Amino acid sequence: MNIQKLMRQAQEMQQQMQRDLATAEFTASVGGGMVEVRMNGEKEVLAVRIDPEMLNPEDADIVQDLVQAAVNEAGRKVNEYVGQRLGGMAAGIPGLT
Repeated sequence: MNIQKLMRQAQEMQQQMQRDLATAEFTASVGGGMVEVRMNGEKEVLAVRIDPEMLNPEDADIVQDLVQAAVNEAGRKVNEYVGQRLGGMAAGIPGLT
């Protein structure tokens, strides 16, 4: 096994993963669709949608909780995606599986 070739493969896979994460998008919806968050693979929030019915000042605490839950759920989706991608990449490197 050529260690330099193995290192080059790992670096190429890392670069591909970074490109994939920059373009991947994940959406999480909570509260029966009342709040939706769209996030990229780098965990940057791209958009937040709140159902206008939730914009009553008396519901501010509920809206805050739903936004937090949606952001956390989108982050979990990114983590799952990364885990799946890393597992698939490791399978492609001889000697790691």
